[in-house]
Amino acid sequence: MKSDNIKKGLARTPHRGLLMATGVSKKNMDAPFIGIASAFTDLVPGHIGMRDLERQIEKGIHSGGGQAFIFGTPAVCDGIAMGHSGMRYSLPSRDLIADCVETMAAAHQLDGLVLLSNCDKITPGMIIGALRLNIPAIVVTAGPMLDGVCRGENKLTMISGSFEAVGKFRNGEITEEHLLAMEENSCPSAGSCQGMYTANTMACLTEVLGMSMPYCSSASAVSAQKRRIAFESGLRIIELVKDDIKPSDIITKESLLNMIKVSLAIGGSTNTFLHTLAIANAAGIDITIDDFDRLSREIHQIVKINPSSTLTMTDFHQAGGIPAVLKSLYEPVKLDNTLNISGLKISEISVSAYADETVIPKYDKSEYTQAGLGVLYGNLAKDGCVIKISGVDKDCYTFEGSAKTFDSEEDAMYALENDLIKSGDVVVIRYEGPKGGPGMREMLAPTSLLVGKGLGKSCALITDGRFSGGTRGICVGHVCPEAANGGIIALVQDGDKIKIDIPNRSIELLVSDEELEKRRKELKPFEPKIKSGYLAKYASNVSDASHGAIV
Repeated sequence: MKSDNIKKGLARTPHRGLLMATGVSKKNMDAPFIGIASAFTDLVPGHIGMRDLERQIEKGIHSGGGQAFIFGTPAVCDGIAMGHSGMRYSLPSRDLIADCVETMAAAHQLDGLVLLSNCDKITPGMIIGALRLNIPAIVVTAGPMLDGVCRGENKLTMISGSFEAVGKFRNGEITEEHLLAMEENSCPSAGSCQGMYTANTMACLTEVLGMSMPYCSSASAVSAQKRRIAFESGLRIIELVKDDIKPSDIITKESLLNMIKVSLAIGGSTNTFLHTLAIANAAGIDITIDDFDRLSREIHQIVKINPSSTLTMTDFHQAGGIPAVLKSLYEPVKLDNTLNISGLKISEISVSAYADETVIPKYDKSEYTQAGLGVLYGNLAKDGCVIKISGVDKDCYTFEGSAKTFDSEEDAMYALENDLIKSGDVVVIRYEGPKGGPGMREMLAPTSLLVGKGLGKSCALITDGRFSGGTRGICVGHVCPEAANGGIIALVQDGDKIKIDIPNRSIELLVSDEELEKRRKELKPFEPKIKSGYLAKYASNVSDASHGAIV
């Protein structure tokens, strides 16, 4: 065991003394040392229930014959960080979390890890850390929160009950009293926000990848089932250590391609492009944005969850969750029969899965013809950009409009809040990419305001930043090259025509090459917004979004 490096032999007497100071008994000194990397914080709703899950994991580890040690990692709540400078830290925290997991486990020579996560960047960050270490590891995602209920409205979510509700209030559709009532009732429990936003998408895809137990992704944060899964994960990590089953045995090219296929079929968050590419990079596996593009032309969606429908994660779980999705997709899209850390293969999970086919239908019975996510190319995005097709009305699959340009999210929000955006406009928000932001901020506030103000079908939004999994409407993100790197998005001017063509996967700025060359000669060099601290270091080392914004 790796932990023998800190506990075996006479030379390790001081080490054992220090370990005994933490409460490790002499008998347990021979047990596998298992770290519980916990993202607990009482700042984040998705994480406030983790103290209980830590205990359940710890019980499982000790019941299996191991010795548990809990340590912490950062956790950013995107909802709270949204719409201000704090969001710049969200995506960069992924690498910080990976560094924390790697540092703590390697410094203390741990034999295995249970990674207790929930929200957006934390889950991929922990997986990246585990891949660097390549010691046995299991992910426990803490689960979604319950649906909100307010004044007879059921299935309220963080998006519909707060972000989009602000737009409805500004549009005169609801009173301030009603808005405040929704504010109080839209997030009624611990857990990740209720739709197929980035947190829940990444939880689902982690289960597909094989790194968490079946049903872990959709079991409610406040359910007894979640507590049992946490306990069973603690038990299982001891078996993985004994059998030396490592992340590199689970995370393969085949399991990553399965992850992409399921992402396209469930129409998850566009952020999965970034995180899948970053995980593949950490694993040393050749997966590119072209794999998303190729598969998105072959696979169609089977289920739409909020924000693309009124169904929530509660409905998804009751309909069978990820095992039901695997059952639907296994043969029709040729999922590889990869291994789950439970010891079961995908074929075994899918064959025994329950599926409510009114929610998660058989693949050939789906009413949808497009993938849930797509990659667009054109002169505006030579290296690609992404769109959540599942969140776009079919009548808007082809859209042409006039550009309204903004060099920051704040400027765009001012225009939206003061009714300066009209039907037919294409809101262009630039200098918000990984380098330009820095940190590639999510644009949930402006996209939600567009929808709330009734402009979701008549306006588009394009950015070199990114979107929340809660975004819907004609919203194109991850434009590459970004403005800070001299991308064409930096050359767009007010009034320019932009055409978005989802069926043909294209996005074009309808301006001549000659005019663009003239504008490029007049373009001022990019001046970094942040010149010191963590974000400055991040901006100087980060790659573009089409490569996963990896550092």
